[in-house]
Amino acid sequence: MRMVIAGGHGQIALRLERLLSARGHEAAGIVRDPGQADDLRAAGAEPVVLDLESATVDEVAAALAGADAAVFAAGAGGGSGAALKETVDRGAAVLFADAAERAGVRRLVVVSAMGADPDHAGDEVFDAYLRAKGAADAYVRSRAALDWTILRPGMLTNDAGTGLVALAGSTGRGPVPRDDVAAVLAELLETPETAGLTLELISGSVPVAEATEAAVER
Repeated sequence: MRMVIAGGHGQIALRLERLLSARGHEAAGIVRDPGQADDLRAAGAEPVVLDLESATVDEVAAALAGADAAVFAAGAGGGSGAALKETVDRGAAVLFADAAERAGVRRLVVVSAMGADPDHAGDEVFDAYLRAKGAADAYVRSRAALDWTILRPGMLTNDAGTGLVALAGSTGRGPVPRDDVAAVLAELLETPETAGLTLELISGSVPVAEATEAAVER
């Protein structure tokens, strides 16, 4: 299958691209900086240079043409202000969902955040981030033409992945290595039955494949 990942040079995205390539899938990553192209190629992914803050729906749809699934893993990143949370974490996610719909790519997996809520209170940048993510999630859920899954990881770490997670509608708060987030994303992409689910993810005691199967059965 061909998978197109927005935010293709992110820490989770690069891990996911390696996993998808190793599993025999065709991965492509959308990046704004052409200087990142070689890193994507090294991860086994095709680089697609496109700025999601300025691109049109048609331009993003063209990048998604022929894909079997799309993953939104873009984010404004640490150190960015509230304005970028709105234009990237919300605006780019909405644009990407619209483009997937226009391109006829039904399967969309979104990397969100635990606690995301469009009505989240507070004046700090992180509060703006949770509102932006929550608004994007709500928009994605409203798109009847998309088979969406929303993944909300806990606190991200660069610890080595264990392959053992807790994955459910509600898990409680906790950390999770980026390695394991990428592993769960790969499993979700290969498990279309997870469409329509919003899942929280933290480190746990259940292997990724079993945790994904259990999430479907719930």
